[in-house]
Amino acid sequence: MSSSLPAAGRRSFLTLTGVSAAAFAVGTGHAAADETVGGKVPADPFGLGIASGDPQPDGFVLWTRLAPRPLEADGHGGMPPRPYTVRYEVAEDEAFTRVVKRGQAIATPELAHSVHVEVHGLRPGREYFYRFRAGGELSPAGRTRTAPDPRSTPARLRFATASCQAWYHGHFTAYQHMAAEDLDLVLFLGDYIYEYGITKSNWWRQEPLPLGPEHGVEINTLEQHRLRYALFKTDEHLQAVHALAPWLFTTDDHEVQNNHAGDWSETGVPPADFLRRRAVAYRAFYEHLPLRGAMLPDGPAMALYHRRHWGRLAQIDMLDNRQYRDTYPAGAVIDNSPERLDPRRSILGAEQERWLYDGLRRSDAVWNLLGSGVVMAQIDRDTGAGELYSNDMWDGFPANRDRLFAAFRRHGIANPVVLSGDIHRHVAAELKADWKDPGSATIGTELVTGSIGSDGDGGETDSTGPLWLSNPHVKLYNARRGYVSCTLTPKTLTSEYRTVAYVSRPGAPVATAARFVTEAGRPGLNREV
Repeated sequence: MSSSLPAAGRRSFLTLTGVSAAAFAVGTGHAAADETVGGKVPADPFGLGIASGDPQPDGFVLWTRLAPRPLEADGHGGMPPRPYTVRYEVAEDEAFTRVVKRGQAIATPELAHSVHVEVHGLRPGREYFYRFRAGGELSPAGRTRTAPDPRSTPARLRFATASCQAWYHGHFTAYQHMAAEDLDLVLFLGDYIYEYGITKSNWWRQEPLPLGPEHGVEINTLEQHRLRYALFKTDEHLQAVHALAPWLFTTDDHEVQNNHAGDWSETGVPPADFLRRRAVAYRAFYEHLPLRGAMLPDGPAMALYHRRHWGRLAQIDMLDNRQYRDTYPAGAVIDNSPERLDPRRSILGAEQERWLYDGLRRSDAVWNLLGSGVVMAQIDRDTGAGELYSNDMWDGFPANRDRLFAAFRRHGIANPVVLSGDIHRHVAAELKADWKDPGSATIGTELVTGSIGSDGDGGETDSTGPLWLSNPHVKLYNARRGYVSCTLTPKTLTSEYRTVAYVSRPGAPVATAARFVTEAGRPGLNREV
């Protein structure tokens, strides 16, 4: 299945939306000249905050979007339709007395007045501070860091994983607590926004619905996607975590449409039309996150999978589980059809599979982290004698999973750790050589983070808890909102499942539902709490 339009189709799409290749390029780097363009900048243009991402040993990406009125119904954020100069500073100290980089970029209306500054020439393994200026307006300061020297083995990596942040289902209290942690990195594992119309029927916060009718429709257009990102990004706690540490990203389905697969839509949208919808969704995704210019969408195609290193401590492979996957067997999400077992089926696509296995072959890292939008562990959903599986997860592609596990064995990957989300529940699982034999070798560990806000308050367990726990390799199931906080060292991975008791109102305290230790060279989960 093709994931992109042919060249003529891409040109038609760009023409249709009024975007030129030159216009795309302007907001991704430095301004070509020193002069200020755009004139007077509207007051308070940094309403969507600032962010950094994609740390490498010599630099990172800095992001902001000028949006003085983020929730303007037209999706333009209150900005006039002309370009503006945005300046930035990077310093070694929070007071900006030791500035090491200065520069500027042009924020264009074609990219929703966002900028993606790729900073290079910095020292590895260092903390830095950054800020933006547009006209006379100064942004808040953010903290970020470079990745360690690739030849080094750092003493530790502190990171957190997050996913599934339905703003209208509850407050982002989990981010409030994550912002209090001393993190080096945040991995976001999908569903940054949701496409559904926000109405009284799905408004779960304990307060009146404060939004206008423009938010009440399922988003399809570029302007609607921009407005939806702006709505979610107005959250102060989300902004605080973006300003705390650099992020890495992958998508799941709701950035485009629930349960989509390649160019297949569960609502029956024809493939050509769906690819146009995916094109605007990917473009808005790019506009609102700290992503490199190499990830600029080409119509409906986006280079989402990528590899980063934290010295020799960790190799991090962020996977794309949606753009190249085969469709559901006979169109069914839950089944146990023979088609599910077809050895040709792939959740990654042939090219991404080759890239992943080649990266594992070359890895010299102590730990190999795989960021996956959906759960990899086999989960039999029939608690009786039969078998049922979710084809939305890796269970819909068991041959692809077998090929990956074979690559683990072939290349001697002793410490694979899968980091996933999607299910709005916290799950810790062991990856088994033989799923039907609980005593078979454990070849990896999977840490599934619950949602930030999706599905409301939740509880310690729910109706699907017994289903998941009937699979003996599942060691934890918790249905509260939260995130997973991890500390990685050359000897151990400590994972803490952090939960909040409620999100329907603000102010919930945080608790540790479980803590596991995984020892290097001994895959599996040792529970401490």
